[in-house]
Amino acid sequence: MFALALPACKSSNGKNHEQTADTIPKKQPADITLPGNFSTQTQLKFDSSAIPAFFKQYPKLKVYEKELLNFYRQRNYAYAWFDQNGILEQAGNLYNKIENISDEGVTPKLIYHNEFHALMDNDSTETFTGQPNSSIELMLTAQYFFYAKTIWTGLGAKGMQASNWNLPRKKLSYVAFLDSLLNVPSSAFMSTEPVFRQYGLLKNFLKQYRSIEQSGKWKPIKADKKSYRLGDSSKVITEIKEHLQLLGDLKRNNQSNLFDAELETAVKNFQQRYGIKDDGIVGRSMIAELNFPLAKRIEQIIVNMERCRWLPVALNRDYIVVNIPEFKFHAYENDSLAWSMNVVVGTELNKTAIFNGMLNTVVFSPYWNVPTSIKNKEILPAIRRNKNYLERNHMEWNGNNIRQIPGPWNALGKVKFLFPNSHSIYLHDTPSKSLFSQDRRAFSHGCIRVEEPRRLAIYVLRHQPEWTEARIDSAMNAEKEFYVKVAKPIPVFIAYFTAWVDRDGRINFRNDLYKRDSRLAEMIIENSNLK
Repeated sequence: MFALALPACKSSNGKNHEQTADTIPKKQPADITLPGNFSTQTQLKFDSSAIPAFFKQYPKLKVYEKELLNFYRQRNYAYAWFDQNGILEQAGNLYNKIENISDEGVTPKLIYHNEFHALMDNDSTETFTGQPNSSIELMLTAQYFFYAKTIWTGLGAKGMQASNWNLPRKKLSYVAFLDSLLNVPSSAFMSTEPVFRQYGLLKNFLKQYRSIEQSGKWKPIKADKKSYRLGDSSKVITEIKEHLQLLGDLKRNNQSNLFDAELETAVKNFQQRYGIKDDGIVGRSMIAELNFPLAKRIEQIIVNMERCRWLPVALNRDYIVVNIPEFKFHAYENDSLAWSMNVVVGTELNKTAIFNGMLNTVVFSPYWNVPTSIKNKEILPAIRRNKNYLERNHMEWNGNNIRQIPGPWNALGKVKFLFPNSHSIYLHDTPSKSLFSQDRRAFSHGCIRVEEPRRLAIYVLRHQPEWTEARIDSAMNAEKEFYVKVAKPIPVFIAYFTAWVDRDGRINFRNDLYKRDSRLAEMIIENSNLK
């Protein structure tokens, strides 16, 4: 490890940094909403005076008045949930969605639930007289906006702020989306919802984990030794098999107390999903994960479903994601995962911020400009003890500041990648390669160290043919700082997900590194109680 302090970047609570802070562009692209017409019928209309009368009768729904008015003005007050044959099947589908809203990971108090139920029960296509019920029509539309804002939007700015979530929130016109919904067959109504794709994947596992909890089969494992491995026999191994079968890692439970090859494969699968070294050995850390309360796992899924509500539905372009709790970097091409690598992120004390920026500059053979705090606390006292300290550590004065010159000893390694942001955080190489082999890689002052800097440089500059691999290698080892502007800047998202579904369809869990899940869970509960 580097003899001095590690390179410092501005974390969520830091102050001294080398990179110039720039603000994130304020203008963010809006999510695309589907065009179309909600219902093609235009003959059946209601009087606009029905709307104020409706809100007078149901004042708690008045919060959705603006959207509802906008929707019906565009339709010239034509019914949306009825046609000449009566109420549409999609109305029942929406009603069922609201009735089963707990499947979405939230349990809000439904607004006028009994009245909604009574209105739907009293309507029948068989007795339709040709004149729709405007109260049912307006109730359905108002309940749609309630559902949309609860499930597709989630907590407001307060929730994001409390979670230190500075990524751009998705923009979606729920009026426009409502206008498109019935353009699809009733069987597909709301089957594709305007949420980040991880949301639906996590929702499926929420059902599975709730089912396991309700089964009563999930019981704590009491280990009688430090570890279990291939060839061992123990009654505890039977319990391990039971847990792994419930979770889906073990396909077939033969009820044997022998640690066989099939169990070893299941153990490795589990370890991969939890970010544990996949050695096939059930040690203390894995037993702890197997004994983690199922209710807390369910909470973890719900919390991450909430985070999915905030994200853009899709980007349809190349971008980079660093997931802090996973200690991983992911490169996406055309919204599909291209490759990944390990990273080192900020400690709990020096948290890496959650935000986004545009990677627009590569700096080969960079200087490390020593932050003032490190200069005052560490380097100046060292100079007073040894006048040759700077020379010995490849450092020099730069005005009133101190910097470390480029070279293999440099704390930033051979290259850094800048995406200007108000947090002064960037990606960079490091001479401390051994840290990438650790399961938990929270060692930095806030910046993000990458395991494969050369590969990243090649990836970022791939649209600039003059930057061949040979030239990149030369620049990384030149020991002379050189800036390169990226021809096609790449969006970078620094995110925080402690549960997600990988491309093999497996749910993954990670430790809540910065202790953010519990507070978000509390806010989800508080918000539900306000409904």
